[in-house]
Amino acid sequence: MGTYVNKADGAHKPSILASEVGLITKTRLIPATLGTADGNRKVVKQGTIFPLNDNTAEGIVFEDVDVTNGDRVAAVIVAGRVYANRLPAQPSADDSSKTGAKSTLEKSGVVFVNAPETTRA
Repeated sequence: MGTYVNKADGAHKPSILASEVGLITKTRLIPATLGTADGNRKVVKQGTIFPLNDNTAEGIVFEDVDVTNGDRVAAVIVAGRVYANRLPAQPSADDSSKTGAKSTLEKSGVVFVNAPETTRA
């Protein structure tokens, strides 16, 4: 088994978790094809619907995954409370031909809520 070493850039991202109560994650192999360019790296962003944003959805990527050097094993949220408005893309909704990612994930135990807006004077 290989060793993974990543350099952190120190950037802070708000959590996609509304609560850790009831949180269930499973490990999944995250394909490099899901990654997008982020400087010199290729990253699957936290909050990405996995594997696709449709009725095949199994969960939500828990934290950024560096796939620059190929597929990586990472945590995927399969149940728990998630801030929908902090995801990089909204879960697809149902349409007349099929169930969307939102309904599929809700059936497995993911609850979508919106993070409250915070303003500072």
